[in-house]
Amino acid sequence: MSDMQTPEAGRWTGGIHLLPVRVYYEDTDFTGVVYYANYLKFLERGRTDALRTAGVSHNDLWQAEPRLGFAVRKIQVEYLVPARIDDALGVETRFIEARGARMTLAQRILRDGEVLVTAEVEAACIDADGRPRRLPAAVREIFKAITSG
Repeated sequence: MSDMQTPEAGRWTGGIHLLPVRVYYEDTDFTGVVYYANYLKFLERGRTDALRTAGVSHNDLWQAEPRLGFAVRKIQVEYLVPARIDDALGVETRFIEARGARMTLAQRILRDGEVLVTAEVEAACIDADGRPRRLPAAVREIFKAITSG
């Protein structure tokens, strides 16, 4: 067994998941500002940890029959204020709707309460062949609990 601590996975408060993220040198461009594509990585981490802490394991879905996963179908991002090296950020994730094979989420990246980035994401549940599959009943129940809380 390793003596390493479990990485920070964030917390749920009032239907919103908050994941703390630090901006490292590797996240920035030559000016010390976060490179635009790296915000997408921060948002992905927020969605993944929101699901994990709500009880939806990507690994469990992939091990089930049929094998299932999630793919981003559409994302709309608005960059409002740049983040910089060493900034402590918070990635907020809120589940809006889950219907059929799709789920819709709203996300924000904040620094000290200031909104830096907003995103609306539509993800689809897919099988190993990339075909859309209805969200499993247990996952739909978790989403229902998240969106009502």
